[in-house]
Amino acid sequence: MSTTLWWASEEFWRKTAVWVTAFMAVVLIFLTFDSVKKITAGSQRVPAYTVINQRIYYRWNAERGMQEPVIGDEAPLFGQKLDADAAWALVDKGKLTIQARNCMNCHTLLGNGAYYAPDLTKAWLDPAWAAEPVRETLMLQFLLDPETNARGFGSNRKMPNLHLTEDEARGIIAYLKWMSAIDTNGFPRNFKPIAQPGD
Repeated sequence: MSTTLWWASEEFWRKTAVWVTAFMAVVLIFLTFDSVKKITAGSQRVPAYTVINQRIYYRWNAERGMQEPVIGDEAPLFGQKLDADAAWALVDKGKLTIQARNCMNCHTLLGNGAYYAPDLTKAWLDPAWAAEPVRETLMLQFLLDPETNARGFGSNRKMPNLHLTEDEARGIIAYLKWMSAIDTNGFPRNFKPIAQPGD
């Protein structure tokens, strides 16, 4: 006759492990679908690609204790309003260019990447680009010729010339503008956006 208690038996723990694993697999599947739904462009926190046709800026939300994106009036990128398909194509071109040129070797995007060069999550709103009316032009000039238009601010870290085409550079700028409209719960911390009228 066995004297092993039910809660100490190998069979009990084997069955428990199987059931817990199966239950957690179901939870993981549910959470995966829920996360994908929440991070898909066009959701509450991640705007549709057509946001590149709008003015994007940040305002302090005292209740949340952080800066949050505000989608403003119409302000088409490069002066051309794009429909949903064209906006998606331009933002996608920028994303694919950033991946192909391995920008995350030096930069951080949405918390992923390296910290050698500036975080690009909110680069569209970075005060380094000066006033809003010249931001697109300065960004385009920099991406096409970073050696001449370097903005190291004393860090001696300069971006190499990636020999981007103008279409690739415009795509990157569209991607950066779209990414700045994502509500990242205040990431990166202590980011001070470009001054807005009335600030």
